[in-house]
Amino acid sequence: MSLHERLVTRRRALHQIPEKGFEEVKTQQFILDIVKQCPDDYLSYKTWETGVLVFIAGRDGGKTIGYRTDMDGLPISEETACSFSSVHDGMMHACGHDMHMAITLALVEHFSVEQPQHNIVFIFQPAEEGPGGAKPMLASEAFQEWKPQEIYALHIAPELPVKTMATKPGILFANTSELFIDLHGKGGHAAYPHLTEDMVVAASHLVTQLQTIVARHVSPLDSAVVTIGKIEGGTKQNIIAEHARIEGTIRTLSLRAMNDIKERIEGMAKGIESSFKCGVTIDYGSNYCQVYNDEDLTHELIDFARTTDHLTFKSCEKAMTGEDFGYFLEKIPGAMFWLGVESEAGLHSAKLNASEEALLPAVQFLKEWLGRR
Repeated sequence: MSLHERLVTRRRALHQIPEKGFEEVKTQQFILDIVKQCPDDYLSYKTWETGVLVFIAGRDGGKTIGYRTDMDGLPISEETACSFSSVHDGMMHACGHDMHMAITLALVEHFSVEQPQHNIVFIFQPAEEGPGGAKPMLASEAFQEWKPQEIYALHIAPELPVKTMATKPGILFANTSELFIDLHGKGGHAAYPHLTEDMVVAASHLVTQLQTIVARHVSPLDSAVVTIGKIEGGTKQNIIAEHARIEGTIRTLSLRAMNDIKERIEGMAKGIESSFKCGVTIDYGSNYCQVYNDEDLTHELIDFARTTDHLTFKSCEKAMTGEDFGYFLEKIPGAMFWLGVESEAGLHSAKLNASEEALLPAVQFLKEWLGRR
């Protein structure tokens, strides 16, 4: 079987078994089964939670290079009609983690046979989509033992052509925070609204107010997003709701803006409590820091990309995408780049269908990049 065929076969197998964060049991076993088949002359591995760390000892071991991939899927019902669609109801690899893992497994196999000059640690990290695996993994004893001096990762980009990579020095992805707001009032009969405190109405007012934050309370020279993606409230058309829930996300290009937005949300919540005689609780869920690419290493990566035929470099702008790889980059210099996969549907779409033609060029590119570090 050719390398391309192995990549496709593994990607499709992984695509069928998407799992929630810290529940990637089948995925971890799939990875371990392949790692255990590799020569172990200078390869060792260990597990952390549902993740896997694979260490390749270099010829001189002067430094350690890190390469990270994510593992978890998303709670999305797949609509691609692919022959290898997810077999887990309500779960899908809609963010390309199946592609990421297939590429990384091929790199593990390669370097287990072709010993690199320096050490390489391959990091299969769980729970990127939530609740966030990077931060606790980074702090773990397992990771610290093999902590690299520089670190890299990629993320698929549906809008870019195959054989394209894009990145930039400095901030690439935004600071992000989940947002969950629960409103508790007094329910009752629709015919007697004066005896109730209607949480559907309260939530509606709050959602409208939240939309003014970016427009009127964030500097036009800064960038921020407050998106409400889900509202739940009530049980029946003739019952006034005693509870409503708002779910959304906050994304900013500066920590100051993130803190200012949260402060404004909390002030609005207090106003709603006073106006509607209700209780409001806020949960920020998972918070991810920005993905900030090291200036020097990113320039080196870009210069290298311009010398190879495997991938074509394309400049890009910063994005409001969130990625917990940012926690690794807070502690270790490195870079992330976009990999073009040509899909009409975008990230987190039930119809995302990444081109498998992107797999082999990515592996060839990373073999050379990691091998020459």
